Amino acid sequence: MVVASVTGSAPDIIARHLGAKLTEAWGQQIVVDTRPGASGLIGAETTSRAAPDGYTLWLGTQTQLISTLLHGKFAMSREFAPVGFVATTTFVLVASAAVPAKNMAEFIELAKARPGQLFYASGGDGSSGHLCVELLKRMTGIDLVHVPYKSSPLAMTDMFSGQIHLGCVAAPGVPAYLKSGKVRALAITSAARTPLAPGMAPVAETVPGYDLTGWYGLLAPRGTPAEIVSRINTAVTKVLKDAAFQERLLAMGAEAAPSTPADFGAMLRTETARWDKILKEAGIRPPH
Repeated sequence: MVVASVTGSAPDIIARHLGAKLTEAWGQQIVVDTRPGASGLIGAETTSRAAPDGYTLWLGTQTQLISTLLHGKFAMSREFAPVGFVATTTFVLVASAAVPAKNMAEFIELAKARPGQLFYASGGDGSSGHLCVELLKRMTGIDLVHVPYKSSPLAMTDMFSGQIHLGCVAAPGVPAYLKSGKVRALAITSAARTPLAPGMAPVAETVPGYDLTGWYGLLAPRGTPAEIVSRINTAVTKVLKDAAFQERLLAMGAEAAPSTPADFGAMLRTETARWDKILKEAGIRPPH
């Protein structure tokens, strides 16, 4: 099971838990192969070049789908066989405590009154944090200035000091930031409320149609026989419906989301069209 992220990252941890359960079910060891680097392209290439026999899978993410589109290589919707969803997650839009806005509606009102004067941080061009706010900008007409950072912790340091006004961070890391009292949560990015962020309202309650739901999904090399894909999907679905496994995922900031290969494939096509359009219209290009 290829993971295009570093050891200890959320995809890696989820892959190891899922792999352990599949090892039990199949009686055959699942090896997690971390291939970080090049914004996920190394892991994508590793899977793409593997034999289409069901023995190599890639636990891909929404961020990596966007990255493959940004670089024009290894498009998930065309160059892999979809096996199924594994889990979903959400992000949270957080504002510096120095910003006089207590919720999403107040922030949008403030941004409209101060065009080009508010700054938002991200983990880099084309990252989820970048596109999270770009989507908000496009749907509301607000004008915010993007400040890319090398990492989220660096961005949060400047948000604590009030130099950065807005950020979009993964839900699991939000409670620690909120305890500091230097940032406040405005809204979650998924379309509906979730136990991953109790009590937080979705952006969509203020901006209808807004949705940025992070996800993890399994893909196989293109050409993997449908019967093999189906067998893998059946085993994965059984694991994802296990209550203890679901609790384990929740503790990691993700919700189990079993699906059919067809449903996952349809979602990949929809997401590809959506983010390709946003990347092009926003003029976002690969970093050099």
